[in-house]
Amino acid sequence: MQLKAGDTAPLFSLPNEDNVVIALEDLLDYTIILYFYPKDNTSACTTEAQEFSALQESFEKHNAIVIGISPDKPATHKKFIQSKDLNVVLLSDSDKSVAMKYHAYGKKMMYGKEAQGIYRSTFIIQKGKIIESFYNVKAKGHAQTILTYLTNLDKNK
Repeated sequence: MQLKAGDTAPLFSLPNEDNVVIALEDLLDYTIILYFYPKDNTSACTTEAQEFSALQESFEKHNAIVIGISPDKPATHKKFIQSKDLNVVLLSDSDKSVAMKYHAYGKKMMYGKEAQGIYRSTFIIQKGKIIESFYNVKAKGHAQTILTYLTNLDKNK
């Protein structure tokens, strides 16, 4: 069952690229763009992270912070950030427990075979509630889609 608008965002506390624990409840004054991705330094994941990074200032104008979550370890995140010049926060969900809470992990087809993996998914969270969820998204252009959604959301307030 996927999360949808109006659902309470599952809580999390995960280490970032510097091993500092970031908790959802510490970020409730912001609009949180929480995206799940499969693996650092892969083509689509790099595209997505670079596009979110390129739009960082625009997200900040909406009081939004962008947080990416994958099963990679903090040290891998740090290398990914440095090598690709990223400015998004990356959190390590090594046991995939947070991905499971967000229904962003499970069976999927990879190269014609069924396997367990991360579903590329994004959640817009305000005050602990899911405002919108996007499942099985395409990496390229997704950051702009989220920014456009956020812009329209703010216009309608």
